[in-house]
Amino acid sequence: MSERKVLNKYYPPDFDPAKIPKLKLPKDRQYVVRLMAPFNMRCKTCGEYIYKGKKFNARKETVQNESYLGLPIFRFYIKCTRCLAEITFKTDPENTDYTMEHGATRNFQAEKLLEEEEKRMQKEREEEELNNPMKVLENRTKDSKLEMEVLENLQELKELNQRQANVDFEAMLKQYKELEEEQRRKEQEEDEQEMKAMLEQAQNRRLLVDSDSDEEAAKPRPNPTAQTKPTDILQEDPQPQSKKPRTESWERSVGKLSTKAQLAGLVARRKQKPDPALDNGMETQGTTANTGSLPAAAAAAATSSLGLLGAYTDSEDSTSD
Repeated sequence: MSERKVLNKYYPPDFDPAKIPKLKLPKDRQYVVRLMAPFNMRCKTCGEYIYKGKKFNARKETVQNESYLGLPIFRFYIKCTRCLAEITFKTDPENTDYTMEHGATRNFQAEKLLEEEEKRMQKEREEEELNNPMKVLENRTKDSKLEMEVLENLQELKELNQRQANVDFEAMLKQYKELEEEQRRKEQEEDEQEMKAMLEQAQNRRLLVDSDSDEEAAKPRPNPTAQTKPTDILQEDPQPQSKKPRTESWERSVGKLSTKAQLAGLVARRKQKPDPALDNGMETQGTTANTGSLPAAAAAAATSSLGLLGAYTDSEDSTSD
């Protein structure tokens, strides 16, 4: 097991590497490699966005008749993740970047465009200076002015730093603390004055209240000892109050029967047989009633509701049934 990872192999003494047969492989042969998308792109077929860093199983080949300073250029073939359309791009060793060939469009990149613009402007300037000597002089004067402005700005910054270095920060902090203490002292004095004013107002109010109380004390007041004891109320006769009629328990639930003429037809009185012994008494009572006992007879005639109910139970209709 210890020899499993050994890289050195045994070569016999009669080994001749020239005798090893060479494989005749095509120069544009392709290899399957695993790579990530080098930039953001968008598929031209379906419009799918492929972000930078997306992993693909790509095919790699060497570009024929193209190189940069002896460095080979490689081409990669990938497929869109949505429509499986083929996308190709290749290496660009001159700009240390990749270039898109077909199948997709590279998304906007501001940094790359800015760098390309700067390179283009620098190239144009060099061409103008080669053909026009006056342009060289103008460019030199512009550069000298720019250098002078930069030097002036640097000098101003140096002077500002020196001024700040001469400033005593401790003295500034001390002065600021003194101002704070003075302001705090003033606020305390103002608070004390306000408290004194409030106390004076409260004392004046108390004096006014005391003077009013003295005037009231001069007036005669009823003697509290002359009041009766609480138990004396029980011994005194209470004032006559209107007594409410007592309601029976059955009247609370059923209601009170009225003695009006509306119920007179509902109750049938019992017919009594005439008694000769009572006829004489009735006659005498009739004479006395005629003389001045009409109110008593009217009160006797107005029987209570319970009497009407008793008479109703003793009626002939109920006995006949």
